[in-house]
Amino acid sequence: MVDVEYPDTMRVADARRLYFRANGFGDDGGYSKKVEWIPLGPVRVPVPNIDARVRALRFHDIHHVLTDYRTDWRGEFQISAWELGAGCRDAWFAWLINMGGLLAGLIILPRRTLRAFLRGRHSRSLYDLNPLTLEDELLGDLRRRAQLDSRPARWSPGDVMALIAITLLSLLWALLQLAVLLAPLALVLWLVLA
Repeated sequence: MVDVEYPDTMRVADARRLYFRANGFGDDGGYSKKVEWIPLGPVRVPVPNIDARVRALRFHDIHHVLTDYRTDWRGEFQISAWELGAGCRDAWFAWLINMGGLLAGLIILPRRTLRAFLRGRHSRSLYDLNPLTLEDELLGDLRRRAQLDSRPARWSPGDVMALIAITLLSLLWALLQLAVLLAPLALVLWLVLA
């Protein structure tokens, strides 16, 4: 991954191409792949590249460019928190993936994650737009539309309540995933020990 600057005068299509190249994501960012292998620590996990994932990624990639959060694990925790703070609208895949990033970020990088969530609370994500119509827009225009120039100084009660609610939802989602992973093991143990 290479640090790249994306000036306000750059078009979204050009910025996305530069972003893909700088991060080694291929010409189309992997949108056309059938399966994407996601690194989770030392393990790579296959994730089907379903339409909902590709739709979420089209925005997620633009959000990386607009917010300057990197694509390393620290940046992914931050962008997860920012997107949840700003709202993922009806992009259910983004909600599910970002909840894991938020939880990991709160544990591993709490200050950065909290700052990103707060920044998101006072910004707007692009999830309610059509990503394909954004190609010719200038990054500066999108940054203004996303209200990225405002920096909140302190937490409001609404910000705290939103963080508590999304953290609780994230914990429930993590527990559900854990239960699904452990259920077959529990069944095997029950059959063996019964």
